[in-house]
Formats: sequence, structure tokens, C-alpha cells
Amino acid sequence: MRGLRRAVLAALVTGAVVLPLSAAAQPRTPAPAPAVLGPLTAATLDEAYAANRAAAAEASRMAAAHGDRQRAVADRSLAEPSRHLLAFDGRGTGLATEVFGDLVHAERVAVLVPGSDTGLDTYDRFRTAARALYRELASMSGGAPVAVVAWLGYETPGTVSTTVATTGRAEQAAPRLREFVDELRGILGRSARIALVCHSYGSVVCGRAASGTAADDIALVGSPGTGADSAAGLHTRARVWAGRSSGDWVEHVPHVGVDLFGTTVGLGADPVSPAFGARVFAAGDGGHSDYFDPGSLSLTNLARIVLGETEEVVTHG
Repeated sequence: MRGLRRAVLAALVTGAVVLPLSAAAQPRTPAPAPAVLGPLTAATLDEAYAANRAAAAEASRMAAAHGDRQRAVADRSLAEPSRHLLAFDGRGTGLATEVFGDLVHAERVAVLVPGSDTGLDTYDRFRTAARALYRELASMSGGAPVAVVAWLGYETPGTVSTTVATTGRAEQAAPRLREFVDELRGILGRSARIALVCHSYGSVVCGRAASGTAADDIALVGSPGTGADSAAGLHTRARVWAGRSSGDWVEHVPHVGVDLFGTTVGLGADPVSPAFGARVFAAGDGGHSDYFDPGSLSLTNLARIVLGETEEVVTHG
């Protein structure tokens, strides 16, 4: 069986090469360079929000002039006065970091890290998940201030690509995520707690960033693996949680490593397996994209983890 899984994984990855190559040949929509800002502090948040909204507005104009209506609409939405952008880069597939809630006074903060196929063109679905998590936190916090940060701070791999089956993109993203969490620590009060909520390939990013992170909790959601064989192998002081719904196709991802073209393909042990050693939480029976659906068991449990209500987290059912 192990040999069969290796063969299937190798075949899937080899067959995924063609689509990324054809997509890479497409011309990229022009966009301005990111705004040049000083260190993020509580005093400079409004300045950062304004500068990044202005950058998004200019990116929208450039995209429209280039004939890319989809990107122009996405950028224009991010430029709206109500948006709180800590970062924006309209180049390539695009990057953005958006705040929901009062970041300066928040006592509990969740940093949501997305998985594959997330960019500015698909940002709305990522934002919907972040807003759902924020609303759940706000409704359960008993009036304590909370915040959620949607961190699209790395170029995510395509679902059909070689990169999604390796830790390469995650290794590149990990230092940025650690640095961002450190910046949050500089904005928040000393008693505030930070949880990384990591969906799909985002859990690989969090796994690679775990060592040395200033986060208090790491929740792996619908994870294909972290690149490590165990929670202890992440070398982190943070509590490590893992949950997967019964309807998630990620369950069928082979947890093996295959040496393919000089690269190790595979993302390590299954995070919800007893051998991995994470705190496993119940995630319901939804699909891979349903973890943040309002009213779902997974969303409620994630909010409990972020709020530090560890005794209330449902571990079965």
C-alpha cells in the first residue's frame, strides 16, 4: 500500500506540471510598487491604512487601463474607505493584509493564513472567511475586544501545481509570517494573545514558521501536512491544534515523501493522527472550503481556541 501511495503521488505531481507552465506565459497586469512605510506601531496604523488604500486605488486604475477588469474591480474594493489594509501589493497575483476589529485594543487576535489559489482575484472568499471568524469571536468574547487579520502575505501555490506538494513556497513565506507576528506584538498590549489559524497549504506555512514564532496557538485546519513528522518537530512554544472535517478531500492526500526530480514531494505526517501529537478538535462534516461557515462546529471551535477557552473546545463529534 505504501508503494502504491508513493506512485500515485508521483503521478499526480508529474501530471500537474503542464498547467502552471502555460499560466506562467500569460502577461501580468501592471501595478505600482507597494507604499513605503515605516515600522508598524499603534500610532502609525491609520497612516498605513490610508497609504495602502491609495496604492490599491492606483492599482485599480492601472489594471483598468490594461484591460484587466477583474483585477480592477478587486483592487477598487480594497481601496474603499472602510478597508483597513496593513499591506498591499498589486503586482503578480497580489498580496494584502487586512484588519477586522480594533487591533490596538484587542485582547485576542487571530491571524488567518490562506491556502492555495488565493490572490487578489480570489480575495473575496478569503475575506469572507476572515469576517466570519471575526463575527464569531465578537459574539463569543463577552465584550472583550478582538481582532482578525487576514494575512495574504505570500504567493500561494496553485492547487494543480508541483509547488502545492512541497514546502518550497512555505519556506519562503515563513520568515515573513514570523516578522509580521513580531510586528503585531509591537502594536498589541503585553497581555494580548495571538493565534495563527492556518487553512490548507497555509498550515504548511505556519508549520515552517512555528519555530521562533511569537504566537500562542497554532490551529491547523484541513491540513495536508506541515513538513514535519510531529508537533514536537515544529519546535514551537505555541500550543498546536489540528482539525479536519469528515467531508474534506485532504484526508486522502498521501502522507509520504517522494524524491522527484531532486525535490522531496510530500508534506509529512497527518496532523490529525494520534502519532503527530497535536490537540485534535472536532471540525464537523463539511468540505475543504467549509471550515468558516457561520454556525459550523469548526468555526465555533476555532473561536474557542483563539479566545483561550481550551476546556470548551469540542474534541469529538
